[in-house]
Amino acid sequence: MTERFVTHDTFIIDRTLEVPNEQVFKAWSTPELKAQWFAKADQFNFQVGGKETNHGGPPPEGPVFHFEATYQEIVPNERIIYSYTMDQGENRISVSTVTVEFNATETGTHLIYTEQGTYVDGHDKPEIREHGTGIMLDKLVKLMKGEG
Repeated sequence: MTERFVTHDTFIIDRTLEVPNEQVFKAWSTPELKAQWFAKADQFNFQVGGKETNHGGPPPEGPVFHFEATYQEIVPNERIIYSYTMDQGENRISVSTVTVEFNATETGTHLIYTEQGTYVDGHDKPEIREHGTGIMLDKLVKLMKGEG
C-alpha cells in the first residue's frame, strides 16, 4: 500500500534586474520571450482564468512532467498570481500558488517570486523545486542582460 502524505512549504526567491519592470513583465507575458527561459508552452492564454501548459522532461529516458497553470490575477507590470499543478507521468507531485512581484527601482526591477507549495506523497521536495526555480530565474536574468 502506498503511503499518502503531503509536505507544505513556502519559498521566496528575489532577483535584481537592470531593466524596467515593463520589460521583465513582458518576458513573463509573451510566449516567445517566456520560452527562452521557461519551458516552451503547449498552451499560453495570458489572462485571468487563462491556462498555460507544457510537458516534457530530461531526454531520452527521463520522466515526463506536465505543468498546468491558471492565472488568478494579473496587474500589468506589477504582479502575476497563478496556481499550478505538476504531474510526473500519472502521479500528481505538487500543487502550488505563485506570486511574482515586479517592483520598480532606480536602476531597474526587483523581482520577488513567492511559491506556496503542497508536495504530494514524496514525489517532489520543496528544496528541489526551489533549486530548479532559482536556475529558471537565473536564465531570465541572463535574457534580460542580453545573454540569453
